[in-house]
Amino acid sequence: MKKYLIAILFGLFTVTQASAELGVNVGLSGSAGLFAASGKEEAGKTVKGHEHGAAGWYSVFIEKTIGDRVAIGVDYVPDALESETTESVRHDKTSSATASAVENKIQIDFQDLTTVYLSVNLTDSMYAKVGYMKVDVITNESLGTGSTYGDTDLDGQSIGFGTNMTMDNGVFIRAEANYMTFDSSEGLTSGDNTVTLTNLDGVSASLKIGKSF
Repeated sequence: MKKYLIAILFGLFTVTQASAELGVNVGLSGSAGLFAASGKEEAGKTVKGHEHGAAGWYSVFIEKTIGDRVAIGVDYVPDALESETTESVRHDKTSSATASAVENKIQIDFQDLTTVYLSVNLTDSMYAKVGYMKVDVITNESLGTGSTYGDTDLDGQSIGFGTNMTMDNGVFIRAEANYMTFDSSEGLTSGDNTVTLTNLDGVSASLKIGKSF
């Protein structure tokens, strides 16, 4: 999926160089965000948890303008967003008097984050946008039981506002803020354990640079 999307983006960039009438914008974006996640684990009993984290990433985007105020675009993050590794030790009873310590480690990669969005110019320099997001969730775990969790994907929505400054040569610079929310997962199962993501929200700030063709 990653190679396919990159090929489309750079293929369209090459096409734009042949015509100034396409109404196409291409560019790069650097972003930083804060995220909050809630989940629960069911393994005989239900344990709930809540975590916060920060992340930084870059992306490439391409847009097709429709008239003077509307644009439809795709934003793609080539590199994975990596979580920190979480470690825990659980004591499983081997008899009524003894218990063995089982160490569990898990780290998650969010890969191929792709956003399809609609942008509307509110003024000559201000715009609003809404988007649909999809990301692959890859679990990297080392469980004391030897079992593994499966991978999954998440769907989400975003809403944002930004400012745009365009120069005479078609180069533009944007500053943008977004709120993102992802739908809950149905659960990652490993043996008798099931982990379910119940909530994942975040806010981000981005600086974008690109060129209009």
